[in-house]
Amino acid sequence: MVATSHFVVAISAPLVSASLLTTTFPGYPSCQPTTTTVYTTVTVSSGWKASTVNAAVASASTPVAAVAGASISTNTLSQQYSPPSDFTYPGVVFPTFSPENLNPNGPYYNPNNYIPEPITWPGRPTSGQTVVPDLPSGRPRPLGGDNAGAYNGPAWCLHGTDLKPALPQKDTNGDSQWGLIDCPRLPPYAGGHNSASSTSRSGSPTFRPTSSVTASGSRSSNSAGGSSGGPVRSSRISAESSRSAIGGSSSIIGNPTVSARSSSSSVGGSSSSSIGSGSNLSSSRNFNSSSSRASVTSSPQLSSTRSSSSSSASSGFPTLSPTCVNNTNIACGKLPDTGVVRHYDFSVAYGVKAPDGVTRNVILVNNQFPGPLIEANWGDWIEVTVTNNLPGDASDQGEPTAIHWHGFLQQETPFYDGVPSVMQGPIAPGKTVTYKFRADHYGTSWYHSHYSAQYAGGASGPIVIHGPATACYDEDIGPVMLSDWYHKDYFTLLAGQYNGTTALSTNALINGKMNFPCENTTAACTPNAGVSKFKFTSGKKYRLRLINTAADATMKYTIDGHNFTVFANDFIPVRPYNTSVITLGVGQRTDVVVEAVGKAGDAFWMRSEMGTFAGGNGCSFSSGVSTQAVAAIYYDGADTNSLPQTTSSLTDAEKKKCEGEDISRTQSLCPVPLDEDFNLMTFDVGAVNNGTHNVMHVNGSSFRANMNVNLLENVIEGNTTFEKEWNVYKLDSSKKAVRMIFRNNHVTHHPMHLHGHDVNVLAVGTGEWDGKITNPDNTLIRDVQMLKGNVGGVRTYIVLQFNLDNPGVWPMHCHIAWHVSAGLYINLLESPEKIDYDLPADIKQTTVDYAAWQARGNVVNQIDSGL
Repeated sequence: MVATSHFVVAISAPLVSASLLTTTFPGYPSCQPTTTTVYTTVTVSSGWKASTVNAAVASASTPVAAVAGASISTNTLSQQYSPPSDFTYPGVVFPTFSPENLNPNGPYYNPNNYIPEPITWPGRPTSGQTVVPDLPSGRPRPLGGDNAGAYNGPAWCLHGTDLKPALPQKDTNGDSQWGLIDCPRLPPYAGGHNSASSTSRSGSPTFRPTSSVTASGSRSSNSAGGSSGGPVRSSRISAESSRSAIGGSSSIIGNPTVSARSSSSSVGGSSSSSIGSGSNLSSSRNFNSSSSRASVTSSPQLSSTRSSSSSSASSGFPTLSPTCVNNTNIACGKLPDTGVVRHYDFSVAYGVKAPDGVTRNVILVNNQFPGPLIEANWGDWIEVTVTNNLPGDASDQGEPTAIHWHGFLQQETPFYDGVPSVMQGPIAPGKTVTYKFRADHYGTSWYHSHYSAQYAGGASGPIVIHGPATACYDEDIGPVMLSDWYHKDYFTLLAGQYNGTTALSTNALINGKMNFPCENTTAACTPNAGVSKFKFTSGKKYRLRLINTAADATMKYTIDGHNFTVFANDFIPVRPYNTSVITLGVGQRTDVVVEAVGKAGDAFWMRSEMGTFAGGNGCSFSSGVSTQAVAAIYYDGADTNSLPQTTSSLTDAEKKKCEGEDISRTQSLCPVPLDEDFNLMTFDVGAVNNGTHNVMHVNGSSFRANMNVNLLENVIEGNTTFEKEWNVYKLDSSKKAVRMIFRNNHVTHHPMHLHGHDVNVLAVGTGEWDGKITNPDNTLIRDVQMLKGNVGGVRTYIVLQFNLDNPGVWPMHCHIAWHVSAGLYINLLESPEKIDYDLPADIKQTTVDYAAWQARGNVVNQIDSGL
């Protein structure tokens, strides 16, 4: 038995081998501390040479895996066995732990885990109870808590203070850049190998980088195999995007163009290329900021034989100049064949952080919260090696993990979707798995742990896939992650769920930051911990990539005094529309353009409001103390620690609307026609008493995973016998599509997410569906759709449809962490007769390693569904 757990920290620049050139990250000015690792194995153009100029541009804002060959430092996280001696709470006896009996939540003794929630709902079921009781009336706790008067809302700054952070970045977010002002501000494409002037094999214009190699010297490949042992059928991957190519035109479509520059050219300076009328591409952006550092290695040359690019492979890094054009050929065209592989190394481990000033255990990726950005171009291959560096034994707080790459179709690579018990075994402590999949969509998404409710503990991060610009803007601000936050650790929250207590979030975060009114907690809390900050220049247009990474909360996103143009939902471009409020359910993403209408010296609040469902004033279960995250937007010349004085225009009616965006005004830019040869399936969702607990169910069955089983492997081997609790539904292979009606008999809403497919959203409503389809010629398409809670006891519905074109075992579930953990989950078995993949060796090994880990005496306390 060990008394400490270990976690991997980022490699700082001084640790990197002297043979590796250390320089700046283009597109990440003034954001990363000089000791922050850039997790990257850089993919570069053929003919690339190391030079003081090219070193700065080769990574082209692709911070990914630790540099090959560099050593990794480890630190020890000291165990705490008891709370401080002076810590008390009325009526609570705090347990004491020991080296022989460790706290299951992690190394830090978090006293919040033992403080009772202000409400208990739905409670443990009583004998004969068949329905969940009504929600308590009234707000759980007042806004700002009992000592709200000590603070200035909405940022909960102590009176007399401003937004100067009281905690350093390492204490709130580790080695992460998120929340630092002006970060990350993405360039239009990743890497130095793009060419939009080439022609696809079908003769239609497309977006195609030149062939390239990785910094480790391995040859890039368009196979799903590569070093990670991909499928033998990878050559059959469809060249078609899931979006159908259509004719017609749009007034707001971007077509990336490239002009080559020699390797000796400066990367900074101005650009005369325009994005729309009179709008310049960040002419002030200087890609050679010296305030951030990266490690870059040179690569062997690889002559290009796969691209008809007009940009010479040896001409150095090109200047990227997106330009708006009036056609949809590229946006709705074929998936490019780039021949590029982008490699990332991830370490999942414990850390102790205080994102809002309240200290707690956090599950980190590369010692970062939120996790590091994955960045690629449309058509690239993404390869991520994930190592589980949680402690080695269950008795030492060790547990498995697995990472899901949200929204990717995983065509021909269903075994890399990252769901344990479905297409892999859990990654046992100390073990490693390499995932490799195609960037088959462009836009914004995220990754997260799909093991239990781990991602509610912090294990998540953003993904950006660069591609055609379907809106005109000057600068890409990058991901804006919106989440709820809990002062209790995730295992305690799960245990409470199964003892009748709904998890109540205690705060909300934007890019992993917010303050908390510390007078409302007796736990370790630092006031004015720090909020996220952004910089605007008057008159410019900015792209914001909004991602709801919450465990429970539906977010209402606004910027005081500003409006948005929405041009993508999830990974799907939509016909642009304007709004002042963006509603995001868990897992949903929305890409918007916001015009900087303020003037120099102005400051505005950015807000993410979740409200409190139990009090009838929002869509989320929160304690009520801090229901809104804020970030500060500063215009040129403003004091970047000042408190904005702007007010919100969000109405109570907007806050209480828990059904997502209006589908009648949201149409896909690239329509996917509805196939009339479909099978109709109906699913009823709700809560049920299983005799001891209230659990979630689909058609009366609550899902529970068997972590010793890989369902996909079973199907490949011809075993299609499934336990009832695995909730496997075989789709009718004689049909071309499936149409699904989900009916909600439960009081709460459910953001329903399907893996492996995008879905056409045909209808939403209350009562029984009347068969009418909203925008039948051009429905909304996305991968998460909100199913609102029943209204006055009358059930609600959504109607979804997708084509049967991706054989596999595909999860469909509510994306609220506590609901999928409670069993609101099904598996859809699609075309089993076509599932004949050879599983990669490391995926097969996951079940072997997990069984061996169990054989050493490790017993996982699986108190939930497992997912």
